[in-house]
Amino acid sequence: MAGMRAPLGVVAVAALVVAIFMPAAAAAQAPAPAPTSDGTSIDLGIAYILMLVALVLTYLIHPLDASSPYKLF
Repeated sequence: MAGMRAPLGVVAVAALVVAIFMPAAAAAQAPAPAPTSDGTSIDLGIAYILMLVALVLTYLIHPLDASSPYKLF
C-alpha cells in the first residue's frame, strides 16, 4: 500500500502544477477582439428608461385623478 501513495502524490502535484500554469498558457494566445455594440443594448437601455418614466408619471398622476371631484369611471 505504501508504494501506491507515492505515485498518487506525484500525480496530485503534477495536476496542481498543470492547473496553475494552464490558464497562463491560454492567456498567452491571441486576445479576444474588443466587444462591439450593435445598438441592441442602447435600445434596451432607452426602453428601460422610458418604462421607468411612464411608471413614475403614472404614480404622479394617479393621486390627482383620485382627488378629483369628477368621477370619470
